[in-house]
Amino acid sequence: MSDRKLVIALKEDLAPALAANAAAVLGLALGGRLESSVAEDSEDASGGLHAGLNPHPVPTLTASADRLGELHAKAAARKDVVVVGFNEVARRSRTYEAYTEALARTPAEDVAHVGVAVFGPRNVVTRLTKRLPLMA
Repeated sequence: MSDRKLVIALKEDLAPALAANAAAVLGLALGGRLESSVAEDSEDASGGLHAGLNPHPVPTLTASADRLGELHAKAAARKDVVVVGFNEVARRSRTYEAYTEALARTPAEDVAHVGVAVFGPRNVVTRLTKRLPLMA
């Protein structure tokens, strides 16, 4: 068992399509920050090559918007944890430029998270997320 853990927590009332989008955005953003985010390519029994996947299990949890904000703040305060947040400003923006411009006008207390990805020491990530239920 790895001594590292990866968890994605999504806002509990997101529609399925929005939850899938948020998880994809978080996974891509987090993967770009981790050296070990993609394993080597693998061959099937017929010799077909399959792209390497993330080698870490990814439990997907749910939380209220307030709890996601707390999780993001607590995880971001730690030097041993990598955290990525996906927020309403980003979700509602049509381009990355529009997002960065809108974010620059948004006070921190008004940045409402719809998802948070956390990667770090297993015991730390577990402690940060242990009360959150699995997404059903």
